[in-house]
Formats: sequence, structure tokens, C-alpha cells
Amino acid sequence: MSGAAGTAGVVGRTGVRRWRAVGTALPRPSWWMWTADAALALVLAVCTVSASLDQDAAMKVPQFGVGEPAPPPPGPPAVLAGPTADPRELALAALTALPLIVRRRYPLAAFWAVLGVTLVFGQRSGASGATVYTFLSCVVAAYSAAVHSPRRVPALVGVVLGAVLMAVFHEEYFPYFTPGFVPFLVLLGVGLGANAIHIWQQRVRDLQAQQETATRLAVERERARIARELHDVVTHNVSVMVIQAGAARKVMDAAPDRAREALLAVEAGGRTAMAELRHVMGLLTMDGDSGPDPAADAGLAPQPGLAQVTVLVDRVRATGVPVELTVTGAPAPLVAGADLAAYRVVQEALTNVVKHAAGSRVRVTVGHTPDAVHVEVSDTGGTAAAPAGPGGGRGLLGLRERLAVYGGTLEAGVRPTGGFRVRAVVPVQKPVDHLAEGVS
Repeated sequence: MSGAAGTAGVVGRTGVRRWRAVGTALPRPSWWMWTADAALALVLAVCTVSASLDQDAAMKVPQFGVGEPAPPPPGPPAVLAGPTADPRELALAALTALPLIVRRRYPLAAFWAVLGVTLVFGQRSGASGATVYTFLSCVVAAYSAAVHSPRRVPALVGVVLGAVLMAVFHEEYFPYFTPGFVPFLVLLGVGLGANAIHIWQQRVRDLQAQQETATRLAVERERARIARELHDVVTHNVSVMVIQAGAARKVMDAAPDRAREALLAVEAGGRTAMAELRHVMGLLTMDGDSGPDPAADAGLAPQPGLAQVTVLVDRVRATGVPVELTVTGAPAPLVAGADLAAYRVVQEALTNVVKHAAGSRVRVTVGHTPDAVHVEVSDTGGTAAAPAGPGGGRGLLGLRERLAVYGGTLEAGVRPTGGFRVRAVVPVQKPVDHLAEGVS
């Protein structure tokens, strides 16, 4: 199925672009992720605030020289006030970790928020005890930006700039590590790297699953389109051939000339059906190496359109059904798919008349306007020439879906004066003039 293969190719190229962007819209984290991130941010914030308070308390304790006795306070002993901390510094200490709550939803914003607040906090307080926790918050924020951000280039540039900024202001960002911390840092890096690889592998699997689903959906749509096309071709031509063959059988003895004309009509209908079926099957067997006009390269006749409505009406009229055709307005160029869909509307309506309204008169009207093409097929009602099968009504349903692709509409129903009417409107897609102006 060349159409399905082409659609699958488009889906594949779309998948590659999605892989490069890794999805510009992040999926919403689950409640478990929100809870885990909130707990991590809260623990780091509490540890940072606690270390800041301990540092303030240590700085406010009086310091005396070694071996030098403390001078006695003059007068009665005074009660020393407890250590107090600047509320603004405590707020900054908490804000160095609280942005990690949204590290999966807004990774880049959380990274720069943690980095900026940590720099301001370090310059204001200079608390060495809290630097360990602010450093951990920066590491977690950088990891989240590199792993969870869908924008690869801004995330990479941001992490690199953040590393440069931390190296320049190392006193505010980097704590003092003893040699005992080296194994912990190595294990931390290995764990973060392994987790990042696992997340990327999961993303690749999810992307492959989405691409397979999209390809399968494209194939199913292509099969449905082919089924509708075959239904339109086979149902109409076979119905006309059956009517003509029945008429030839009835007048074969009494009027051999009329029987001969009916058989010639059967032959013409069969040739038409074979030509259209060959066109459909030929399009399915063409590969992607065809030229600019693959149908012509394969020796196939062009698909029918509104220009062939007259031939269609003559063929149905030859079966004995009185059909009146009226065409108004100057024909406007339609895209191939819309032109074929409009032709199929007339074909399906006439087929239904032949099968279910024998003895009725039919009126076909094709009105061309600058904006749309109006197609209407109405009959006066009659008797069914053949019982309705289990698939009755699917032809009109398929036509309605086909017209919807090109912005068209289809209405079908019983007329107040009797009979049935099918009305379709196919908009004319005008060329875009501003493209040429932009080129010039």
C-alpha cells in the first residue's frame, strides 16, 4: 500500500523531529513524583535553615584568648539573650531548595532559581555549614535540567553556564570536602548518570511505541479509504450491469436489437469498472521511485471527476432511468481528491436510485460558484429493485467523511414531496497569492 507507506514515512519523519525536540511539552508528573520532589525540597530547605541558625549561634558566642580568664561582668549578672537570625537570610536559605518542588515540571526555571538564590544567600551569610546543602540543591537542580528539560540546547547551555558561575564564585557554592567525601561524590555521580540513562531509554521506548501506534493508525485509515473507493467503484458499475443484464434477458426474444444494446451497455460498464479497479490497484502497487506523475508512468487513466459526470449520467440513463443533468456556472479548479469526492457523490446517489428507487425520475444539479461547488441529486421516489443489504448507508457515510477532509459537507434525507435527496458542498481551495509576493 503505497499510500500507507507514504503516510508511515511522514510519521517516521515526524518521529525523528519529535526525538530531536524530545517533546516540547513536558508530561505532568504523577502525584508520587510531586510528593517525592516536595519531600526532597523540604528536607534540603530544613537542613539549610538549620545550618544557617547554627552558624549564627556560633558567631554570637563570645570568644576569649587561650588561658585568658573571662572578665567578670560589672554589676549584677545579666541574662544573655538567645541567638537571633535575620528572617531574610532564613527565607533565602529556604528558597535555595524549595524550587526543587517543580524540578520535573519546570526544570530550567528551577535550576536558575536555585542557582541565583544560592549565590545571593552565600554572599549575604557566608555560612560554611549551610554550603553543603546549597551545593546539593544546585547539583539536583542541574541534574533535573539536564535530564527532564525537553529543550536540549538551552538545557546544555544553562548547565555549562551554571558550572562556570559556580567555578567563579566557588566560595559561595562549593563547600570544603575532606578526603572521606570523595567516594560519596563518586557514587553520587555514578547513580545520577545511571538514572539519567534509564530515563533516556524509557523515553526512547515511549517514543517508539507512539510511532508504532501512529503508523498502525495510518495503515488503518488507508485501508478504510481503499475500502470506500472499492465500494464506490464496484457497487455502482455492478448495479448498472445487473439492471442492463436483466433488461436484456426480458427483451431477448421479443426485441433482439434492444437486448443487443443492453448487452453492449453491460460490456461498457464492465470495461469502466475494470479501468477504475485497475487504477485503484495500480496505485496500491506503485513504489516510491515513480516519477512526478506516477499514474501516468504506470499507464493508468486519470481518476474521474466532475468533468466525467455527463458520461456517468449517460451510462445510467442507458439503463432506462430518466436522468436530467443541469450544470451552472463556470467550473472552478478543484484539488484531485475533492474533485473525485464530488464525482463519487453523484455516482453513489445514482447507484442508490438504480437499486432502491426503480421507476423514479432523477435530477442532477452541479452548480459552480467562485467559492464552492454545489452538487444535488434528487429523485421522485420509486420501488426497490434490489433488497437493501447489511451495509446499506455506508456509502453515504464514507462520502461524508471524505468530503470533511476537504472542508465539504453532505446532507441526505427524504424530500417532503417524496423521494430522496443528496446535497453536497465542496469548497474551492484558492491559491495563496502572498507566497509569490514574499518570494518577489
